[in-house]
Amino acid sequence: MSQLARRRSRYGLTSRAHNTSEAGRAGPAGGPAAGRAAARARAMAKLLSCVLGPRLYKIYRERDSERAPASVPETPTAVTAPHSSSWDTYYQPRALEKHADSILALASVFWSISYYSSPFAFFYLYRKGYLSLSKVVPFSHYAGTLLLLLAGVACLRGIGRWTNPQYRQFITILEATHRNQSSENKRQLANYNFDFRSWPVDFHWEEPSSRKESRGGPSRQGVALLRPEPLHRGTADTLLNRVKKLPCQITSYLVAHTLGRRMLYPGSVYLLQKALMPVLLQGQARLVEECNGRRAKLLACDGNEIDTMFVDRRGTAEPQGQKLVICCEGNAGFYEVGCVSTPLEAGYSVLGWNHPGFAGSTGVPFPQNEANAMDVVVQFAIHRLGFQPQDIIIYAWSIGGFTATWAAMSYPDVSAVILDASFDDLVPLALKVMPDSWRGLVTRTVRQHLNLNNAEQLCRYQGPVLLIRRTKDEIITTTVPEDIMSNRGNDLLLKLLQHRYPRVMAEEGLRVVRQWLEASSQLEEASIYSQWEVEEDWCLSVLRSYQAEHGPDFPWSVGEDMSADGRRQLALFLARKHLHNFEATHCTPLPAQNFQMPWHL
Repeated sequence: MSQLARRRSRYGLTSRAHNTSEAGRAGPAGGPAAGRAAARARAMAKLLSCVLGPRLYKIYRERDSERAPASVPETPTAVTAPHSSSWDTYYQPRALEKHADSILALASVFWSISYYSSPFAFFYLYRKGYLSLSKVVPFSHYAGTLLLLLAGVACLRGIGRWTNPQYRQFITILEATHRNQSSENKRQLANYNFDFRSWPVDFHWEEPSSRKESRGGPSRQGVALLRPEPLHRGTADTLLNRVKKLPCQITSYLVAHTLGRRMLYPGSVYLLQKALMPVLLQGQARLVEECNGRRAKLLACDGNEIDTMFVDRRGTAEPQGQKLVICCEGNAGFYEVGCVSTPLEAGYSVLGWNHPGFAGSTGVPFPQNEANAMDVVVQFAIHRLGFQPQDIIIYAWSIGGFTATWAAMSYPDVSAVILDASFDDLVPLALKVMPDSWRGLVTRTVRQHLNLNNAEQLCRYQGPVLLIRRTKDEIITTTVPEDIMSNRGNDLLLKLLQHRYPRVMAEEGLRVVRQWLEASSQLEEASIYSQWEVEEDWCLSVLRSYQAEHGPDFPWSVGEDMSADGRRQLALFLARKHLHNFEATHCTPLPAQNFQMPWHL
């Protein structure tokens, strides 16, 4: 057998013409029988593929008005992508598939409800005495019968798909792409929106050659995180102390992996995603059909698969299209309907991604998994999309500030960081919503399992930073939305300035910045700024002179031999350059005109 024939046989691509000619040489008696057997085998294989195949949600419009090429076997030429609007191109299943899908979806919802309520159910059944062997055995028979019925419904759904030429075309393209991820196969597969678990992996965390050659990169255990200091420093970590701490550690683990994680990241709850599914499909259709977005699956070092969407604006006349904005969503945000719209409207190239456990991404959104996902997203932007770190801007909204600050700390050459409605540390916000009697448990649980230390990570970054504070924020304030001084964005700014300019942010500078942060309107802000007669030209000359003499690396000792009035002016000048106010609530979309690049010398 030739090398080409061996390769085609390996991927299952041996032509049917070759099989037919072989059957013809078998003789006039065996030829037709062999052909019919082969046809039946192909039909059964296709039926099995339809039974086990993913759910198909949508068929996008052909952006280039091309039909599916004839190189893909069994592609019905009569099936073309719809030419109606984005919202009218949902895949139309046949009646059998539609009803079977509804039954399976309902069973999935019931299973999810049963999963979340199982601890209470087990407790109730135990109290009522229903967990005895005589009661459990009949229940297991009922459960087995129900599973068999659901398997039968799945088979009926597969038959419905098999009778639909649109689904047969889709499953053929999907199988061809899994065998051979050529650019043409991927282009055809991109015309479909289906269950992302069946999407082939487009980028692997070990793909960059530098990762394979270096021992300092991430391992399968995950990328490096800043670890919190022990709560009781100086205490000997003896075996007896470990035993004493064990009950508290077990409790913290259980709280973090049950209630805590779902409260912190409600977008990972299956029932919420099920309710948002129509909105997510519409948002994805808009990105693909109107913005020419390209979806990709990235494999992180922990094995999680990350769902991403890339919109390339480098071919446009707008200069900002040469810059890539990587968007980090909030705790209930998805790239389909999240903050990616702001840089898109501003004309930038955009890369959005979903947290682990959100929509098409797998896993659970703990800090380690979040950082692992962000790492593979940045690697994908550099090594596959072709952007230099100096052309990448990290933009985050709300809880996305954790992954944004981690990326800034780990990739110090990125161009800039923009944090919208973000905070410095999770502990004060967690204590706000939990009973006071739980203070010790909450603090320990956050520090050990959900430690979102944004300020600590941001202080490791040397580049330009812009903070956007929502003046009516109801989420990251620790009292009421009207109390603007309880907004944790203030603490993020103060910690950043105190790290970068410790001499300027001494007693006088810290006091005047706090006074400026108390301003609840632009008029009050301007009044305080003018009250101290800030001379911006003088401030710029002082900072530039220091940078020219001592270099750009922080922290700076500027202001060491300066008068108190000079430190006040510099502190106000720096605060105004690093923080912009936006008069809105936490979830109001940021207008494109408010998306500005951070200040830098």
